Amino acid sequence: MIRQFALDLRWPPHQRLDAFWPGGNVAALQGVTDAVRGVGDAWLYLHGPVGTGKSHLLIGACRAVLEAGQRARYVSLAQLPAARGSAIADIRPEGLLAIDGVQLAAGEREAERALFDLYNRAKNAGARMLFAATASPSELGLGLPDLVSRLSMCTQYALRPLDDAGRRAMLRLLAGRRGLRLDDEVLDWWFARQPRDPASLVALLQRVDRASLAAQRRITIPFLRELLRG
Repeated sequence: MIRQFALDLRWPPHQRLDAFWPGGNVAALQGVTDAVRGVGDAWLYLHGPVGTGKSHLLIGACRAVLEAGQRARYVSLAQLPAARGSAIADIRPEGLLAIDGVQLAAGEREAERALFDLYNRAKNAGARMLFAATASPSELGLGLPDLVSRLSMCTQYALRPLDDAGRRAMLRLLAGRRGLRLDDEVLDWWFARQPRDPASLVALLQRVDRASLAAQRRITIPFLRELLRG
């Protein structure tokens, strides 16, 4: 049985709906927010390249539902044992169920069948489901036509990567929540020298936050240069 882990231990603190910078993905954020609130469509399918925030939205949705005192569960297929079919079959559909990494079921006959059965069980139980994958249902390479059909019935949102302006806005939002100020010249220096994908930006921000707190120093270019050199 997939266990529901404690929020603070299992999920990064920044992965909340109110900390998601949408950029061009405003409709997807609104759709997930509505699903959490129990309005609009409760069955959603998010797809897009790595780094577009799919996991953030799914985890943020589950966190919000749990904090409201309701049932929710986030399941990443990437974290399941190799024989994913059995693990998926053990999932109890109730409340809000978020399934991440659907593309990993493609080509695994038992996993596809178990995911199809889970979809039907969730419908019968009156649960809500969110799916995330790297491509639309018809482009995943699933071998079970009935699963493609079921997933295609969900409201679909295609997520797009943030541009540099969006990444800067995201970083400023997360920094502000930590009480940090990032000036334009600091961001110019940072973006010119470090990876700019969202995961790398968040990881470095966490490192900068810890170092700044320990040294009791503002975030400046000399400070960043010293930190990264060390």
